[in-house]
Amino acid sequence: MATIPRNRVVAFAAVVAVIFGVATVAAGIRVLTGSDPGYTVYRPLLLFNTVMGFAYIAVGVLAWKRSRHGTRGAGLIALVNLMALGGIAWLYAADHPVAMTSLQAMAFRTVVWAALFFVLFWAGRQARAESREAL
Repeated sequence: MATIPRNRVVAFAAVVAVIFGVATVAAGIRVLTGSDPGYTVYRPLLLFNTVMGFAYIAVGVLAWKRSRHGTRGAGLIALVNLMALGGIAWLYAADHPVAMTSLQAMAFRTVVWAALFFVLFWAGRQARAESREAL
């Protein structure tokens, strides 16, 4: 069974992060400038996600450069998204104006970033193990 080279896995994760960030920023700006997404917009979440889109791009670039900060950034983004998901889930349960679509999108963001973190963490661990073996 052939394995995918670690550098390709990291490059793929970095590209996913950047594309995800660009899509997040574009969607956020579109709604902020007046486009109707078809559901109730919880403005604090919209602003949060738009700003986070820039962080997604930055972390994707760091991952592309094989920086440890890319892995740490992905972990931090996953954690912050999980906290935001918990917050809006609580608001939704308390009948605040948060759409189910927002909950689903935030859950998706959280899962994507958790997966990106684990991929980058695995790749970094593999690289450190290979460098120890080379000594």
